[in-house]
Amino acid sequence: MTDEVPTTTQPASPGGTPGEVADAAGASDASDASDAPDAPDAPDAPGTSGTSGTSDAEFGLLVAPVTTEEQSVKVSRAGRNLPAAIVVGLTLGALVAASLFVRRDLFLWLATAWVCVGVWELTRALRGSGVHVPLVPSLVGAVSMMFSAFYGQGQALAVCFALTCVAILIWRFADGVVGAARDVAGGMFVAAYPSLLAAFSSLLLAPSDGAWRIFTYVGVTVASDIGGYAVGATQGRHPMAPTISPKKSWEGFGGSVVACCVVAVLDVTLTLHGAWWVGLVLGVLTAVVATVGDLVESTIKRDLGIKDMSNILPGHGGVMDRLDSQVMVAPVAWAVLAILVPVAIH
Repeated sequence: MTDEVPTTTQPASPGGTPGEVADAAGASDASDASDAPDAPDAPDAPGTSGTSGTSDAEFGLLVAPVTTEEQSVKVSRAGRNLPAAIVVGLTLGALVAASLFVRRDLFLWLATAWVCVGVWELTRALRGSGVHVPLVPSLVGAVSMMFSAFYGQGQALAVCFALTCVAILIWRFADGVVGAARDVAGGMFVAAYPSLLAAFSSLLLAPSDGAWRIFTYVGVTVASDIGGYAVGATQGRHPMAPTISPKKSWEGFGGSVVACCVVAVLDVTLTLHGAWWVGLVLGVLTAVVATVGDLVESTIKRDLGIKDMSNILPGHGGVMDRLDSQVMVAPVAWAVLAILVPVAIH
């Protein structure tokens, strides 16, 4: 969820200029509506992808529903159904809070299910580009990494990651050698992103005050999204990465930094009883890494030629469209809090 550079709609011309196409796309949000690849010269037939005429259904991809003219009044400048996005976001936030403070291991199960859906989305998206990642070992590896990190800490996580890579290698070569190197490389990528990175949330959850550490980590990351969107949508003028995400602005990034620092200082001092300056360190690093996470996801989707990873979450896209910042921030948040904030007894 990030910042945007406001655009001025150009008058329509009979042929439809590239400027019109760019302006109609709207500003970007967390999953960046602008992340969709450039429109081809001639529109594809419904249900096809690119110029090959290949059906999206053949690749097993979930396609985000097209917004109709009647729905346009409910769509934000980012090209999303804003009311639906708000409702889904609040619901997910309530689930996270309830799982954390009712029983900690409920959050572990919830986060593991979340990551497994993300793995499924990513493997199906990669299949559309001809990379066939073995799904079974990828899912088993994701589950094992999440639970091993919580119960066995870092060493167990490292072992499970290595075993997941070995399992993917064996599973794929059992199907033959044609395209095996490409598929194995894709499998290693899925094992690392999102599974390995997300497992650092289990390391955050493991200490006695783990619920508050997760609360801080999630809250600061969400603040990056909200701060970047709010400032970027109103004040954004200077694009940050025009070739990757043209609507992401430096002004919006500044909004992310300020929002992250405010939330991090409050969380670290009030819930974890740490020093205020630790909150500043966590806030700045989170804003930087969360923005990088957005750009990484944007790059992946542009390369794969898709707008969203799926359409599971109304107003948001897919699970991976929401996890892009979270999985990148998790290792950073764990390291900062583990080193600079002693475990508090709650």
